[in-house]
Amino acid sequence: MLREIKNVLDPGELRAIHAELGRAQWQRGGDSAGAQAAAVKNNEQLAHESEAMRAIRQIVLQAFDRHPVFFSATLPKRVFPPRVNRYSGATNAFGAHVDNAIRFAPDSGLRIRTDISCTLFLNQPEDYEGGELLIRDGFRDHAIKLAAGDAIVYTGSTVHEVLPVTGGVRLACFFWIESMVRDATARQLLFDLDTTIMRLRAAHGDDESSIALTGTYHNLLRMWAEA
Repeated sequence: MLREIKNVLDPGELRAIHAELGRAQWQRGGDSAGAQAAAVKNNEQLAHESEAMRAIRQIVLQAFDRHPVFFSATLPKRVFPPRVNRYSGATNAFGAHVDNAIRFAPDSGLRIRTDISCTLFLNQPEDYEGGELLIRDGFRDHAIKLAAGDAIVYTGSTVHEVLPVTGGVRLACFFWIESMVRDATARQLLFDLDTTIMRLRAAHGDDESSIALTGTYHNLLRMWAEA
């Protein structure tokens, strides 16, 4: 799965986040990484328990909660508390790695399976040079650099990296999702079906066909989901 989610944050939310970042406390990004990732992680990260990070986390979670595409694409069961990182100057890259399969969420004490990874971009592409999120999907590489407020979600088992930032500052929020539907192929089928139902409703309203397909969607979700 590789899916762009547009307009997660509105302009007011972006302004509020940047106001919090103006008083941020930054630390070494490698301190929160696993052994393999820490060896190639060279960035800065907002202190997890800082006042600024708590405020940003609330804004981000509320924004994703109201976004229908995010819910449809990920079917979230648990979400790891979002964090923010910064790439610039000498701390400007994160080499190729795979995210840890299990993350411990300090806020809740839960262990979260990282079925899906998410990066939410916090500043505009023209604010920095380089810094693409490179996701290796089979035989293809996807270089991703989205507008502020847009997000990308992708399968947690994917090899990925952040290419060196050669000018300016790259700011992003990142977190992981444990899905109610563990199997990535099943999640994709459900998303495709949900999207088709929405298009049918938009074009024709509710009719016998859309109602039948909605029933099929929920029966498949009932079969595959771990709520």
